[in-house]
Amino acid sequence: MPGALQRFKADFFKALAHPTRIRILELLIDGEKSVSELQLLLGPDGAAVSQQLAILRMKNVVDSRRAGTSIYYRLRDPQVKEVLDAARRMFDASVGELRSVMDEVRAEDRRNARAAAGALRRAPRAAVTRAKALRSGGE
Repeated sequence: MPGALQRFKADFFKALAHPTRIRILELLIDGEKSVSELQLLLGPDGAAVSQQLAILRMKNVVDSRRAGTSIYYRLRDPQVKEVLDAARRMFDASVGELRSVMDEVRAEDRRNARAAAGALRRAPRAAVTRAKALRSGGE
């Protein structure tokens, strides 16, 4: 049965389980922002900002404060930056591995293409040799 720590981690990662929420957190790393600032910075994804902020607030990932008619949000814990940085490093490593695999595949494709081209160049000579052997009565 999962303990309190595992439930906390599960809830935390559920809060991160949406690209717009991740982007909001990345924007809040630089400091507090109003809802309208976040909407502007997110562009087309900005329409869902209030809904995504509500989820982050409910999961205790962000804090809010009201100033006049504006609501400002900030990271509740600056260690969120470390989690996002770790995810970025994992992404970069994964992309690096994929690039290595693709480089190997391309190198293999080039070797196969060269081998096929060599076989095609040799094929006419082999056909001529075979035809001569057939004309002379030998196989």
